[in-house]
Amino acid sequence: MDLKDIKETGSSPVSTNNIEIKFEDSEKDLEVIHLNKTVGAFAAKNVNRWIEQARLKPVPEMLFDEFWYETELCILFADTNLGKSILAVQIGDSISTGQPIAGIKLEAQQQKVIYFDFELSEKQFEKRYSVEYTDHYIFSEHFFRLELEPDMEIPPYQDFESFLTDSIEEMINETSARILIVDNLTYLKNGTEKAANALPLMKYLKALKKKYGLSILVLAHTPKRDLSKAITRNDLQGSKMLINLADSCFAIGESPRDKNMRYLKQIKARSTEIIYDTENVYNCEIHKPANFLQFVFIGPGNEQQHLKIHSSRDNEKMVARVKELVAEGFSQRKIAEELGISLGSVNKYSRI
Repeated sequence: MDLKDIKETGSSPVSTNNIEIKFEDSEKDLEVIHLNKTVGAFAAKNVNRWIEQARLKPVPEMLFDEFWYETELCILFADTNLGKSILAVQIGDSISTGQPIAGIKLEAQQQKVIYFDFELSEKQFEKRYSVEYTDHYIFSEHFFRLELEPDMEIPPYQDFESFLTDSIEEMINETSARILIVDNLTYLKNGTEKAANALPLMKYLKALKKKYGLSILVLAHTPKRDLSKAITRNDLQGSKMLINLADSCFAIGESPRDKNMRYLKQIKARSTEIIYDTENVYNCEIHKPANFLQFVFIGPGNEQQHLKIHSSRDNEKMVARVKELVAEGFSQRKIAEELGISLGSVNKYSRI
C-alpha cells in the first residue's frame, strides 16, 4: 500500500522518514451507549459508571491483619485440634471490642459480631474462658454466640438445611451485625466434601454477603495431610472450588517443634498481595495466661522450619500401612485421603 492511500485524519501522528502519517481514531465514529441496566443474568454498566459507584463505597479495612478484610468471604482451614475455634473467638473478641490482638493489625472500628458455634457446648466454651469455671472472661456485649437449639421445631415445609440458613438471616436482621463467623462449614450444607455441593454453598454465602454487606469468616477442616509438605489450597477438605469462590483464605499449620506452636499462612488474597507466604509465615503459640485461651503471635518464620522430616523408620511404617489398606480392599484414592499422601506415593508403596 502506498503512502498516498493512507487516510489522513485527526489522530496522533507518527513520523516515518520525515513523512507524517495520521491514523484514524478507531472510536471516532462509534455510537456511545450509556448502559445502566440488568441484562438477563448480568448487571451492566459502562466501566466508568462502575468506578463511580465503587468510589461511593468505603475502602475495606483490615479485620485481622492482611488475612481478612471487611466485605470479604474468608476461609480459615486447618486440621482437627489445631485451634481454629480458639483463633476465631479471639478474632471475634477483637472486632467486637475494637481492640487489636497484640502483633495483629486491626483497622476497622468496633462492630457487632455473630459467632455461630456448631462445635462446642456452652460448658466447653465456658471452660476455655474461665479459670476452671470461675473468674470468667468478660466479653463485649456486641459479641453474640449462637448454638443449635436441641428442641428446635422445623416447619413441615422445610428441611433442616433451609431452616438453618433462614435462621442465620433472621439473626442478621435481629442484631444488625455485619460480621459473621461460622464454626464450621459442614453445618451449612451437607456433603461439602464433594465438589458438586461446594458451588451452591459458596453461592449462598456470597449472596448473603452481598445482600447485607457482610464480612464472613468460615472455618473448615483439612483431611489428614503429609506434614512434611507445605500447606497449599489442595489441603482444604472438599474442593478447591471453595477457595476459588472465596475472597481470601488462610490456614493454621502445626509444628513438630512444640505441641503448642502453630503458624499462619495466607493461601489466597484479593484486597492485598500475599504477605504471609511459605517464606514468611506468622509464628504463634497457644497459651492460656489467665481466663482466655488464645493465640500469642511471635513473629515471622519460614514454613520449612515447621515441616516434618521423615526418617527411614517412618517410611517403613507408611509402606506397611499402605499394604495393609490395599489388602483390606481400599482404593488407592481412599488410602491417599486416609494417610494424607499422594496417589503416586500410594502406588509406589503398594509395589515395594
